[in-house]
Amino acid sequence: MHKHEAGALQGISPKTSVPFVMISMTVWFIMFLLCPGQLRAQLGTTANIKHIVVGRCYDYITLVNPSLRLDCEEIWRQFEEAVVRQSSCNVTVEHYRHMFYAMPQTWPCDRFLFWSKTRTLMHSYAAVVRHFWTLEDTLAGYMFNDLIWCGQEEDSGFDFSSCPEWSACRNHPVYSLWRQASQDFAEMACGNITVLLNGSIVNAFSRKSMFGSVELDSLNPHRVNYVNIKVVTNLEGPFIETCSEGSIVDLIQILQSRGFRWTCTDKDQTLRILQCIQNPQQSSCQTWKFV
Repeated sequence: MHKHEAGALQGISPKTSVPFVMISMTVWFIMFLLCPGQLRAQLGTTANIKHIVVGRCYDYITLVNPSLRLDCEEIWRQFEEAVVRQSSCNVTVEHYRHMFYAMPQTWPCDRFLFWSKTRTLMHSYAAVVRHFWTLEDTLAGYMFNDLIWCGQEEDSGFDFSSCPEWSACRNHPVYSLWRQASQDFAEMACGNITVLLNGSIVNAFSRKSMFGSVELDSLNPHRVNYVNIKVVTNLEGPFIETCSEGSIVDLIQILQSRGFRWTCTDKDQTLRILQCIQNPQQSSCQTWKFV
C-alpha cells in the first residue's frame, strides 16, 4: 500500500498527515515527561512489597516450616528500619543485623546446595533431589527472592520510581541483604555439601560471584566433610570448563589450601537427564532411553 493510500484510509489527506504525526508525537512526548512513573516503575521498589514479604513470611512459617515460631510483622519492621531513610547506596550488611536476629534458622547436615550461574537448572535439580536445600529455601531467601527495593534519604518510605543497579554501588540495599543471607547460609553448612557450576561459561567459578566472594570464605572446614563440585554444560555446548580445566581448578586449589576434602564431576547423570527432559529434541539427548 502506498503512503497516500494509507492516509486516505485513516481519513487524513496526504497534505495533513505529516503535521498530524508531528503533533501526535509532540503530545506523546509531553505525556512521557509529565507521567514517567509508569514507565519507570519496574526499575524501582517492587509494588506492594510489604504485602508480598509479610505474606511470604506467613506462608513459610505456616506451610513450609511450621516448626518456626517467628513474628512476621516484627521481621518486616526491622527490614523497613534498615532500608527507609537511607540513600540507595548506603545500606550495609550491618543495617540488616536486627532483622536477621529476628529470624534465626538451623538446617540439618548434608543438604546444602550452592550454585553460581546455574539458577534454572539448580531449581529443577533441587525439586527432583528433594533433600537439597538452597539459599532460596531459607526464610530470608523465600521472602525476598526476585524483589527489588531501595529507600530515600529524605523520605520515610520506599522509592517506587527508581533504584540503582546492583553494580552501581557496594552498599546497595538488595546486595547487602543477599550478602548477609548468603554468609549465614554458608556458615550453617555442614556434612557433605554440593556446588553446581556452569561449565559453558568462562570463569564458572568467579571470585566476584556471591559464591566466590561470600559463601566460599564462610564455609567451615571443621563442619563440612566434603565439597562435592558438579560442573554442568549446556547440552550443545560450548564446553569450556571441566574439573580439570579453567577456573574449576582454581576453586579446587582454594579448597585444598583451606583443608577441605572435595570431589568433582562434570558428567553427572541426573543433571543430564534433567536437561534432556527439558530439551528432548537436542541431538545429544537422542542416545538416552526413557521408558
